[in-house]
Amino acid sequence: MGDGRSAGVGSERKRRLSSRRKVEAVMRLLKGDSLETLSRELKVTAARLSEWRESFLAAGGAALKSRRPDARDDEVKRLQAKIGEVTMANELLNEKIDRMEAGRPLASGRSRI
Repeated sequence: MGDGRSAGVGSERKRRLSSRRKVEAVMRLLKGDSLETLSRELKVTAARLSEWRESFLAAGGAALKSRRPDARDDEVKRLQAKIGEVTMANELLNEKIDRMEAGRPLASGRSRI
């Protein structure tokens, strides 16, 4: 067409909606707006709107599964480090006991284990 309308239609299809506008669209769907009506209004396919809704709900579900770190997390890390230290000390002591019982001399200086 020589009147320029085809260029306008093509650019209209390629326009991108901001994340804020996408959230607004998803919220309208969740509140009961018709998928087809919203699709025509926003000039976005119904499939695309459905993808946005599913992504939105999945991200919300993931956010609800996580929790914010608190003071207990620091205590758990400290105790895990302490368990590691005690485990290593026990392994070294067990090695020394095994060597003594086998009549092998203990290594002088730093442990090679």
